Amino acid sequence: MPMVPVMFGNGWKLTAFAPKPVVQAALLAHDEAWDWPADVVIAGREKAEHLPDEWVLECWYPHKPGKADLAAVSALFEQPPGAFQVEKLPEEDWVTLSQQGVEPIHAGRFYIHTPEYPPDRSPGIADFTIPASQAFGTGQHETTAGCLSMLDLMKREGVVARNIADIGTGTGLLAFGALALWPHALATASDIDAVCVPVVEENAETNGIAMGGARGEVTMVVAAGTDHPLIHARAPYDLVIANILSGPLIELAPDFAAHTAPGAHVLLAGLLETQEARVRRAYRRAGFRLARRLVNGDWSILWLRKRSSWR
Repeated sequence: MPMVPVMFGNGWKLTAFAPKPVVQAALLAHDEAWDWPADVVIAGREKAEHLPDEWVLECWYPHKPGKADLAAVSALFEQPPGAFQVEKLPEEDWVTLSQQGVEPIHAGRFYIHTPEYPPDRSPGIADFTIPASQAFGTGQHETTAGCLSMLDLMKREGVVARNIADIGTGTGLLAFGALALWPHALATASDIDAVCVPVVEENAETNGIAMGGARGEVTMVVAAGTDHPLIHARAPYDLVIANILSGPLIELAPDFAAHTAPGAHVLLAGLLETQEARVRRAYRRAGFRLARRLVNGDWSILWLRKRSSWR
């Protein structure tokens, strides 16, 4: 899933209140709005811990939001909520604030933490440092943590991955995690957003991951789905990871089938549990069967296996 940038200095925040499914639908609409300004951050959360069905949509701007900004947010809702709240934010160190309250997580053998926390060097632990400012792909989101847990399960159940593709890599964390499990594999990471390239490179350096085209290294490309010559050239893959959105996942089912070997594994996330049936149907038609599923919060994580023969 795409990363969320961090803002510095003065800013403005727009807030809307709506039921949980309404805000979630708006967030999904935002993720599919490729023309959304890169400097405008959007997120959703519970209004309060004791009100899990009442949610808040928040947008942060480097400028005071005008009529066009309000219209863009309103367009994310099928029926816009009531009046938006707009407030000017004080001068703050947003990077420091973004790290506060982000606790380390364990997902299988993986330990993910921000730079403010010490690493876990215990035997058998795969430790990664990812700044909390990169909201999707830090391991904090249920889909990312679920993917890490499922990768760990794959390894424990004997999956061997020699050629890996992480489509929609964001921070690079899932590609790094796959290489920690299968250190001699080829690893290709891609994202539709070019801003992810320096993020992946910086995170790779922080975590001692080599960037390059050899085995045990990560090759990063900018691509929509599998639409890149290098992705084509490196196929067929025996493990494809895609933590994106249900719509693109459904569209990519035939492409993933075309770029994977018989018996290959596909790990899908970024879909709500309510969207799972449609995604599974698309992949069943493309020749995949369900191996395992995991529900983390409202999100489904699917491990699929490509049939050895398909007609």
